[in-house]
Amino acid sequence: MAGYSYQVLAGEDKSRVERGHIEADSTRHARALLREQGLVVIDIKEERNGAGRSLRLGGAHLATLTRQLAGLLDAGLAIDEALNVLGEQSEHKREKTLLTLIRNDIATGLSLSAALARHERVFPPFYRALVHAGEESGKLPGVLLRLADYLERREELKSRLSMAFIYPACVILVSVAVIIGMLTWVVPQMVQVFQGAKQTLPLPTRLLLATSQFLGNWGIWLIALIVIGLIVFLRAMKHEEFRFRVHARRLRLPWFGRLERSAETVRFASTLAILAGSGVPVLTAMSAASGVMSNLPLKAAAEQAARQVREGVSLARALAAAQAFPPILVHLVASGEATGRLDAMLERAAAEQSAGLSRRVETFSALLGPAVVLIMGAVVLFIVLAILLPVFEMNQLIK
Repeated sequence: MAGYSYQVLAGEDKSRVERGHIEADSTRHARALLREQGLVVIDIKEERNGAGRSLRLGGAHLATLTRQLAGLLDAGLAIDEALNVLGEQSEHKREKTLLTLIRNDIATGLSLSAALARHERVFPPFYRALVHAGEESGKLPGVLLRLADYLERREELKSRLSMAFIYPACVILVSVAVIIGMLTWVVPQMVQVFQGAKQTLPLPTRLLLATSQFLGNWGIWLIALIVIGLIVFLRAMKHEEFRFRVHARRLRLPWFGRLERSAETVRFASTLAILAGSGVPVLTAMSAASGVMSNLPLKAAAEQAARQVREGVSLARALAAAQAFPPILVHLVASGEATGRLDAMLERAAAEQSAGLSRRVETFSALLGPAVVLIMGAVVLFIVLAILLPVFEMNQLIK
């Protein structure tokens, strides 16, 4: 149930205005309950208190919910009945609340796409555009199934990218912690021994002692400087102009730039393919597809291409003029426009870019792990040798 605030005329002569709150399944249900109490309803509004706008679902959770809704609609259930079933079987409080709000909006006469539009943080523009296209064409279950497939592929790619960097990140964190511990605890313990011995220390030992002394004297200030720099950077990233420059610089990086360009191309092509295949107009589809891109220069290039398409330029020529997307995407789009199979060619372009991206990530992950181990092992070996060399020399002097 949802909460509703109301204004009614009360009293025997219905001359007194009263305000209150009532729990009901829908606005219509709330009006009926108030009328049963002999009240004349002046105004009634749902009390969202920002709940509908603050709700969020994870990508994998949204894909599962979409597939379940598609299955229920394909089985012949009405939309409100399907939402009610999903709400009853859901074990997540946020999902229950979300489904209840959507079902209440539909009960007031809104379409499903219009009800989803009231929850922009959960359902992105391309999602709502697809649902609207499914409603207009009468093929909503099929469109939702296709949308669920797309969301699952997107989450799989995102998971694959994140998993590729987990092992190297863990190795780096542990190694850095070990090195810092040795420099700040082990080495200072050895300093007293070295200072007592009146001998010239080896160069590696002197370098190690200087590094340890620097960390001991300036370590706190160095950490504070890093934290301040990070805070300043994050605040600067809130400004679109600065964020645009950072994103553009990332694209120019030797290896990571190509990786990010491929990932953004996969998002753009996949979204555009599913929208175009569902009967959404090209301009609307491009607007929604550019909205899923996170890199600002590439997003600006997609928006520029959309403006050229609006002026009558073909999609392939518009993408080629942007000079921001891989050539294979442009060629496949040109082929799709020529043969009338644009959605199929876009899906093929997205699949090829996704496969190439996966190969590069797997190769990078396979090489990064051993490389990090070797580098950190070399650093630890240097520290150990720097500590042991003076000990060996002292033993030689004693003999």
